[in-house]
Amino acid sequence: MVKSMTGYGRARETLNKRDITVEVRSVNNRYLDCAVKMPRAYIFAEDAIKARVQKAVSRGKVDVFVTIDTSAADVTVVAVNEPLARGYYEALMQLKTTFSMDGDVSPVALAKFPDVLTVTKADEDVETVSADICQVLDKALAAYNEMRAVEGRKLAEDIGGRVNTIEAVVGEVEERSPQTVAAYRERLEGKMREVLQSTTIDESRILTETAIFADKIAVDEETVRLRSHIAQLRDMLRSEQPIGRKLDFLIQEVNRECNTIGSKCNDLTITQNVVNMKAEVEKIREQVQNIE
Repeated sequence: MVKSMTGYGRARETLNKRDITVEVRSVNNRYLDCAVKMPRAYIFAEDAIKARVQKAVSRGKVDVFVTIDTSAADVTVVAVNEPLARGYYEALMQLKTTFSMDGDVSPVALAKFPDVLTVTKADEDVETVSADICQVLDKALAAYNEMRAVEGRKLAEDIGGRVNTIEAVVGEVEERSPQTVAAYRERLEGKMREVLQSTTIDESRILTETAIFADKIAVDEETVRLRSHIAQLRDMLRSEQPIGRKLDFLIQEVNRECNTIGSKCNDLTITQNVVNMKAEVEKIREQVQNIE
């Protein structure tokens, strides 16, 4: 299945009282370049996120945005600094004795002193949090890949149509090529008659010259290779694997064969055919840059 390198996917889910949102988006790139942007407190999950992305994407510049709201999951721990509390208590009792004061020292009074009570967040289970983030990431990647597949189908249809056009033009070149040799023979014979006039024309010489010319302008090998490349292009467009790099290489080969045909033939019709094929090749090349 052909997939575009550009896409977007988003998923949001509440797991273990954490509201997790993951967004995935990508643009064209020669290789896979994954960047993760998330709260620093959860940076421990970055490697797991990148590993999931690498399984789903082969190339492209992919940005993953992770937002986590943990307000509902916050668990606080209140701890008593006993040595400090005891010090405050003993100091207060000493004041009471020294100055003959009345009154008791209550826990509420002690708790008002700095640092007697400390409030901290409970440690989070790293593995559980990573698993929750990856679970939401999988859903975002599914939406992201679905969007890329839709765009990929459009790209494949466009390329397929242009391949059909190239194949039709190749047929025209194959049909026209023998006619260029016949036309050359007529021109050669006419010039020889004009020069020699009354002298008998050497038919074997004409055949030899025509054969040499025909060998120079023969494009049979090029058209055969073009048809082979066209068949490979169609097979690739039906493949389930990433094909962007292979398509890029193959379309260069198609362009090379077109150039060779153009350099061999001086026929105006074939030259126009080559121009038409190269125009389609260039459009395919532009589309291939968007394919994974």
